[in-house]
Amino acid sequence: MAGLQPDALDELVATHIVTHNEYEMKKEHPELDVVSAESFEPDGIHDGLEFPTEAERLTLRRVSDTLPWASYLIAFVELAERFSYYGASVVFTNFIQQPLPDGSHTGAGGGGNGQSGALGKGQQESSGLVTFYGFWAYVVPLLGAYIADAHWGRYKTIFWAIMIALVGHIILIVSAVPGVIEKTEGATACFVIGMIVTGFGTGLFKPNISPLVAEQYRKQKLFIRTLESGERVIVDPVYTVSRVYMYFYLFTNIGALVGQISMTYAEKYIGFWLAYTLPTAVFMLCPIVMFLGRNKYQRSPPEGSVLATALHLFAFAARGRWSWNPVKLWNNFNTDDFWEGAKPSRVANKPKWMTFDDQWVEEVQRGLKACAVFTWYPIYWLSYNQLTNNLISQAATMDVHGVPNDVLGNLDPLALIIFIPICDLLFFPLLKRVGINFTALKKITAGFFTGALAMIWATVVQYYIYKANSLSCESVSPLNVWIQTGSYVLVAFSEIFASITGLEYAFTKAPKNMRSLVMSVFFFQSALGSALSEAWLPLLVDPLLTWNYGSIAIISTVGGVLFWLSVRKLDIQEDKLNNLATGHIHAQDHPTDEKSV
Repeated sequence: MAGLQPDALDELVATHIVTHNEYEMKKEHPELDVVSAESFEPDGIHDGLEFPTEAERLTLRRVSDTLPWASYLIAFVELAERFSYYGASVVFTNFIQQPLPDGSHTGAGGGGNGQSGALGKGQQESSGLVTFYGFWAYVVPLLGAYIADAHWGRYKTIFWAIMIALVGHIILIVSAVPGVIEKTEGATACFVIGMIVTGFGTGLFKPNISPLVAEQYRKQKLFIRTLESGERVIVDPVYTVSRVYMYFYLFTNIGALVGQISMTYAEKYIGFWLAYTLPTAVFMLCPIVMFLGRNKYQRSPPEGSVLATALHLFAFAARGRWSWNPVKLWNNFNTDDFWEGAKPSRVANKPKWMTFDDQWVEEVQRGLKACAVFTWYPIYWLSYNQLTNNLISQAATMDVHGVPNDVLGNLDPLALIIFIPICDLLFFPLLKRVGINFTALKKITAGFFTGALAMIWATVVQYYIYKANSLSCESVSPLNVWIQTGSYVLVAFSEIFASITGLEYAFTKAPKNMRSLVMSVFFFQSALGSALSEAWLPLLVDPLLTWNYGSIAIISTVGGVLFWLSVRKLDIQEDKLNNLATGHIHAQDHPTDEKSV
């Protein structure tokens, strides 16, 4: 009998190795047994695609798909909105904290070390108001998400959000025009109203623009593609969504960078009225682009009060599991079968509200796991929030060499613009090629630690400022302001790891009809981080600023360790969670396109 040919023998050995590795993997991690290729049904999106086998899932390299052009249009809307948001807010600290320069009617500080200002309220009140603005702008997303998911859809909600924010920007201009800015109390009242209205519009905008940009890519299942080189690879929708958000964030920071640089110079040499007018003019591009692209966007229709149905589902699943003993309650709610009894296929007499299928229950479970991940984010945002006020104030106590003190904040978006493409094209693909699976939860963990390193850098800089001024910051330190660069670059890396990944995680883990809601929960953590930052206000006086940065560095480090310990088991389930079958809240009535609603 003829023996096996070498090629056939090699193939047999390789198949045996793959099968053995697959068996060992499943034995160690049974949760990786995800949906098989044969279970996919025609849906008009994945028709004709070749799906990977279990062995191929474990062995083939994964790549991203091509990004849809509609995503770039939506990213441009985000660019213009962020130009206006950061272009206006970057001068808030000086507008509130510093007094109006002698003889000035615009607040401009002029050349050299001249300091721009308007209201003269001091660092504590400045930090408090700027922190409130961040808190307000990221609390309102909960309302914006509800309106979009239940009533208007994302497109209509975004359009009205833009209109509201536009009114707020106009009010900010009024607070800074000559004749108003000199009257401190009146300017303060007008400014605060402008902050509230602008923040409200921003809050309606944020939880809806982020899901809309990723929804333009419609594939949700892994599929096989053969490259020109002949290599068979898996096209992973999660990698594609990750890249969508990488470039969405890139556009965000292009808008932020240009807005912040130009407005800091407008504030310093012309006045605050111009620093509020130019962002408003750019912001007016948003409704134009949204309208022109209205027939190109993929939209998800509103499906009524999905949140109410999800709450009914949770209450049904929790029956008989409540306990006054917190340990027992935690254990009861974290059993493997918590959601099984709430699946419609397991319920004989279904309540009226139980119109969904089993797959939607699994999607809600996955969405709640994502929300649990987000509860750690307020600790992360403590480090990031130092960029918007305290590091700007720190720069004002150093030798700026004629550069506006708040221009240093642009190092953060500049670093992001440089390093996002490097991470996307070089760093992350290199990790994949060498076999390092840098999952979403690992990235978020890295974000905590790089944020902590940024605060250590700020602590050291503040120490040397005090040392140079004999423990007093009453005069300008001889230290060069550019030594702050390390803090801004490290925070930028932490955003690549934690902030961008948070957007990706919210989108990929949420049920389709709850994406705005889950995204709003992610943004709400920023509001909680802003509120938590208020606890550090007593440290924002000399000579305690070193303790401000140092304590946040410690908390971020400890938070990163505890975060990883809490999610390391969830990290193993990443592939399974990303490949759940699509559920429907109305199992017999699949949703129609929003354009026809």
